[in-house]
Amino acid sequence: MDTQDNEVPQAAAPHTPPKPEPAPEREPAAVLGLDPAPVAADAPTGPATLVRRRGRTTLLIAAAAVLGLAAGTVTGYAVQYQREPTPLPVLSQPDIRTPKPVKAGSNSTARSLSVNRWVKTDGDLRQLLLPKPKGAKEEQKAAWDDLYSFATWFEEEARMFENLAEQDFRRAARINWSKNEKVYVEISLVQFRETSEVNAEQFGEGQQAYLDGDDWAGNEGEPIPGSANGRTYVFDKPLREAGYEPLYQGRAVAWRGDIVMIIEYANNSGPVDERDLKSLAKRQLERL
Repeated sequence: MDTQDNEVPQAAAPHTPPKPEPAPEREPAAVLGLDPAPVAADAPTGPATLVRRRGRTTLLIAAAAVLGLAAGTVTGYAVQYQREPTPLPVLSQPDIRTPKPVKAGSNSTARSLSVNRWVKTDGDLRQLLLPKPKGAKEEQKAAWDDLYSFATWFEEEARMFENLAEQDFRRAARINWSKNEKVYVEISLVQFRETSEVNAEQFGEGQQAYLDGDDWAGNEGEPIPGSANGRTYVFDKPLREAGYEPLYQGRAVAWRGDIVMIIEYANNSGPVDERDLKSLAKRQLERL
């Protein structure tokens, strides 16, 4: 018997179907409907890839925040546009209000007193003018003088206009009154800008320099009580003109800070009362 015929055929191995390959995990970007950034074949996978993906998510959140901020700003402008405009305060102030002076206390120093004095003189100069005494007639209320009108007060108007401009003239205030149609008083406060020079002192010294001449007071004057630089001048001779009574004159000049005080005193019935002139000058300086 042929050997080959006697061999029993082996049972065929059972057929095992191949296992299906697992589906690739879906990226969060794919779930959101976004195209994920392509990854190179040799790009490493792991923490580095996660960091890149998280960074992209952070950018998306930041962009949403910016859009929200822009939308809020536009809404704010729209709301403000619908509102009525807030009225602004009036710029013109004919009467400048100045605070009342405060007495020096135990904590006051020379520096604080000086600062308060400068603030006071920056207000309305007309309020610092000595008011007319009781029973006197007000010839002119306290008024402002600009550079031109103040220069016309002098004999050489053009020259004085140039000098005042060079000395940084700032402003002036003036008042005058009379008593019994005999005594006439005019007080002027002249203020200068003093950014680089002490212009008030220079102007005051210039006004005192010529008063001792024979055409003017003819004497060196008397010091004003309580003032380091102020002086009063009673003219030695009255002013005489044909057809008029003799006019007796007096003048006071002093300065404090950036302000020069000038007082014109005249009497058409007799000599000038020097005590009255000194009292006026002293009280006017105290108001500065």
